[in-house]
Amino acid sequence: MDRDSTPQEITNLVGREVYTNNGVFIGQVEDLRLDLDAEEVTGLALHELNTDLFGSEAASARGVIVPYRWVQAVGDVIIVNDIVERIQKQKAEADEEEEATA
Repeated sequence: MDRDSTPQEITNLVGREVYTNNGVFIGQVEDLRLDLDAEEVTGLALHELNTDLFGSEAASARGVIVPYRWVQAVGDVIIVNDIVERIQKQKAEADEEEEATA
């Protein structure tokens, strides 16, 4: 939803798949987080998470919320920056270091 484009119904986002700008599937939009005072979308609530990306967290969590400021493009799919991949990679590296020291 480009801020300069013609307004669309936000419900059009529900059900769309979300990918990083590197083409990695993250999940599917289940709901939206809204700031009613500012009348804007502040986050995307995702479910059907990529288990390769989120591991066991995907099985135990109901979903994740991606800040809308990470969204780069909205079309047939939603593209977000690769911050999600970087966060998960850092977490995996930290877990590996923890296991190595244990």
